[in-house]
Amino acid sequence: MPELFDVVELLVTLPESNLHVGVRGAIVDCYADGNYEVEFSDSWGETIALCTLSSEQILVVWNAKEGRWLSVSELLAAMVGRLSDERQQQVLEFARSLSGR
Repeated sequence: MPELFDVVELLVTLPESNLHVGVRGAIVDCYADGNYEVEFSDSWGETIALCTLSSEQILVVWNAKEGRWLSVSELLAAMVGRLSDERQQQVLEFARSLSGR
């Protein structure tokens, strides 16, 4: 579960905020309803958007408590874990095809 000060990546496009999939932001508040306030900044550190998002809309890429970036395998596991069983099976089959190359 995301926590305060984690860095997250958007899994959805937010056209009203001009934010696209893959943009990174920091969690600045955690709400009791399970949503998160995420701040997105430009390269100068100026806030460009503050958005209330659900855990389904974000992926933690930096764990603030542990002070580390998540590994590719951890990110993959988190992404695959969100998929239906059918989609997980498709990912597994794709991974198997890659390992045979």
